[in-house]
Amino acid sequence: MDQSPNGPQGPDGQAPPPAHSLPGCYRHPDRETGIRCTRCERPICPDCMVNASVGFHCPDCARGGTGAGPAPAASRPRTLAGGTVAADPHLITKILIAINVAVFIAVHARSSLLGDLVLIGRWPPAPYMPTEGVAEGEWYRLVTSMFTHQEIWHIGFNMLGLWWLGGPLEAALGRARYLALYLVSGLAGGALTYLLAAPTTASLGASGAIFGLFGATGALVRRLNADMRPVIALLVINLVFTFGWNNIAWQAHIGGLVAGAVIGYAMLHAPRERRTLVQYGTCALVLVAVGGLILLRTAQLT
Repeated sequence: MDQSPNGPQGPDGQAPPPAHSLPGCYRHPDRETGIRCTRCERPICPDCMVNASVGFHCPDCARGGTGAGPAPAASRPRTLAGGTVAADPHLITKILIAINVAVFIAVHARSSLLGDLVLIGRWPPAPYMPTEGVAEGEWYRLVTSMFTHQEIWHIGFNMLGLWWLGGPLEAALGRARYLALYLVSGLAGGALTYLLAAPTTASLGASGAIFGLFGATGALVRRLNADMRPVIALLVINLVFTFGWNNIAWQAHIGGLVAGAVIGYAMLHAPRERRTLVQYGTCALVLVAVGGLILLRTAQLT
């Protein structure tokens, strides 16, 4: 076969493109790039990159998709996990903080309210007739205890953690996925506390959900190929406090951390083709596990 002195050529006389060439920037097709917008995943060159709280955005996503006309469905601005980009990416975090603060004020305004909200397995202990507790059908306590605090330092630390960790996660996941992560992690922490702690021991606080955010933050940092050492150091410090101080429900911390890590990894590493199924399917599986723990402990106590 004859070969051109300038190398192989196609039928039209043009040299074929390299077999493994990088995609071109969606605004500058002649510029190859390996960087993609963390919202819509379109390739972008360095001139089009816009720094964001999570990765880089293309110019269209950076201005909230307010360019000329609506964007096609395939290229609408999306969060890193595929959620809808919101005008206020921290709204759910603000609402969660507001709920915790409101419950804290209500508990201090009416002290008798505390006993109705805390997580307790079964009270009073034998041989007295049980009158309250999760084992007596008061499963709502697994939810109310997530938003109840008694000490000012407790709610202070938890709300700082919620703001620092929750804001970036909400921006990366989107509102619905972020709220699912928070609530399921909190329930997982409550379920493990219910299973392992003494049934007459009352516990309360958002710590299980906060540790769930820790687990998901690790998944986010891994997804962005960022430095994991600051997250690991902060987690180790919190675990030292968890097991070093008395009167801390370590079960809630561990349960929330494991659930948050599992859900966060599924949210941020799910294959794009079936992303929603994997994300919410993982949440459903964790909820099934939580329900199993609750039913097991209830059977033991009744």
